[in-house]
Amino acid sequence: MKDNSKSDKKPRLPPGQHLTDRFPVLQKGGIPRIDRENYKLEISGEVDNPVILSLEDLNKIQDKEIVADIHCVTGWTRFNSKWKGISFKKLFELSKPTKKAKFMEFYCADGGFTTTVPIEAFKENTILALSYDGKPIDDKHGGPVRPILPDLYFYKSAKWVLKTIFLEKDRLGYWERAGYSNKADPWKAQRYSSDDNS
Repeated sequence: MKDNSKSDKKPRLPPGQHLTDRFPVLQKGGIPRIDRENYKLEISGEVDNPVILSLEDLNKIQDKEIVADIHCVTGWTRFNSKWKGISFKKLFELSKPTKKAKFMEFYCADGGFTTTVPIEAFKENTILALSYDGKPIDDKHGGPVRPILPDLYFYKSAKWVLKTIFLEKDRLGYWERAGYSNKADPWKAQRYSSDDNS
């Protein structure tokens, strides 16, 4: 399995981060309990082929595993976390984003939590994850489905995703409206909106 978390262009541990062997559980409120039997993921917005997929559907089209370093805006970093799921390349092929699609918004079960990510952020080391460390992602870590974007602070890897909406224009999410960075680059220490010009 290839480790996609490393880069020759930047240090492995971003500035201001400390390593942990644990996987801390942090969120804005309680932990939703999602019924896996009735779970549906809706892909809509600026797409030619909007789709609704069950968890069974998603499991059938899994095509990618990554080993990634993850970085929380609160300061912890965990090396070599193992995820398996669906490449965004495959999701794009399935949903067919239009030329107007510039961003993807994740809408979550956590009381309407959202975050938005530019399309260009979906690189080879990103996936829509269905399993963590060889097991289905549990509730506390954002299961059954969450994106993993190792190049951004972990609040951009939204938990408990119910919808992905392709957008022409950016839309600030929950933490971004509260003053956190919309760019969220750990290596530039872009923790807050005031850091976005760095």
